[in-house]
Amino acid sequence: MSLPNRSHPEVKAFFHADTSTFTYVVHEGRAAVVIDPVLDYDATTARTATTSADAVIAYVHEHRLTVEWILETHAHADHLSAGDHLRDVFRARLAIGKGITQVQARFKALFGLGEDFVPDGRQFDQLLQDGDELHAGVLDIRVMATPGHTDDGLTYLIGDTAFVGDTVFAPETGTARCDFPGGDAARLYSSIQKILALPADTRLFLCHDYPPAIRTPAAESSIETQLRDNVHVKRGGSEASFVAMRTARDATLAPPRLLLPALQVNIRAGRLPPVEEDGVRYLRLPLNRFGGKP
Repeated sequence: MSLPNRSHPEVKAFFHADTSTFTYVVHEGRAAVVIDPVLDYDATTARTATTSADAVIAYVHEHRLTVEWILETHAHADHLSAGDHLRDVFRARLAIGKGITQVQARFKALFGLGEDFVPDGRQFDQLLQDGDELHAGVLDIRVMATPGHTDDGLTYLIGDTAFVGDTVFAPETGTARCDFPGGDAARLYSSIQKILALPADTRLFLCHDYPPAIRTPAAESSIETQLRDNVHVKRGGSEASFVAMRTARDATLAPPRLLLPALQVNIRAGRLPPVEEDGVRYLRLPLNRFGGKP
């Protein structure tokens, strides 16, 4: 694929400690995009808040930026998206991978959602596929499909940066799980190889970091660091060995803590469930579907 111009955009990272998630504001001149925004959620009280999103808003206003796109790398299972909130605040457009329709169909069935939820991606402003291009002022954005963790996984290429979602993590953590519905370790391996084949000076920006106690969270990695040090996909690892490792490892993992609230919000583009007759919004909990037998 041809790459966008090799500009060097400014990248501001916001770390959401509760879910170990990075949100990014990428900008050049006055033009900006926001990638993977987080909506705060207290699982004990089922309360949402926009404190983290408000920090993004404050940065955008301080730098007098114009946000044209809110970009999701995939439908996240570990945090709720603030995409819909920021879409309204910035009057921006919200985009995600075309594979979201498959994710929506699977989780509509899991959550028993009614006919008012249509799994065709209409909740988003644009559905993206491999090779698509977006523009925000002087920012040229190329879309690279990187499925495997989910059906809708995307990497966004902006100048000399790549926002890789949940394909790879920091080297000591490795790579994303592939045991969610629609996950596929062989597809993830292929997606990671596409990322590692990008120009050597590409700055890789991660969606998550789970650092050991000896260091602070790091948003940025590099092609060479991943090839040299990533415990799952370092240089020379085969697809067969990766699939075997990923399959065995995934079988030992507990579901993400916020999987159930996150997915039923995120397949709605970060919009909360509709208000019911009593004026309250409700999340649904499918019993005995995750975590083994009761």
